[in-house]
Amino acid sequence: MKNLQKLFVLVIASSVLLLAGCSKKPVRPDPNLTTMNTINPDQVALPFGDVAPGTGLESRNLPPGATEDEFTIRGLMAPVYFDFDRSAVSSKERPKIETAVKWLNDNSDKRMLLEGRCDWRGTAEYNLGLGDRRANAVKKYLESLGISSARLEILSKGSTEAQQTGGDSEWSKDRRVEFVVLKK
Repeated sequence: MKNLQKLFVLVIASSVLLLAGCSKKPVRPDPNLTTMNTINPDQVALPFGDVAPGTGLESRNLPPGATEDEFTIRGLMAPVYFDFDRSAVSSKERPKIETAVKWLNDNSDKRMLLEGRCDWRGTAEYNLGLGDRRANAVKKYLESLGISSARLEILSKGSTEAQQTGGDSEWSKDRRVEFVVLKK
């Protein structure tokens, strides 16, 4: 009888430890309820907008889909898109980075934030890492073209604002690095 009680206590204790060690999958926020400014990927952002030469950002019209607030300008340049589960910049996306280099060279007093993003597939932790690798890939390419790392910052959004509905054509729009101009 004592052995049976010891076995019962051992089984209960093991079950409690096993269940306590299992982590829950994080709950992702509904992308429709986020407050971040987003760009409609169907709208093509012009690389520079209508910038008067030598006037900087203060006296220009933003391209369609671009937004501006006190600290940032989004959508001034087209985002760099990535293949599923990849962080290498494809040859067809490199001209977008070269456009950013030209803009940064023309606006030497500005800095840029590179936001890495992913589609919703994968764990939150994996997608944060993948978004970071994507942003770093774009940063390294910008640095290889002569842009100082002091003017570049990276941020991984992972899949926090990714769409879960639709198919791969919709999800491919979430696999990107966005160029965000930092005003301060």
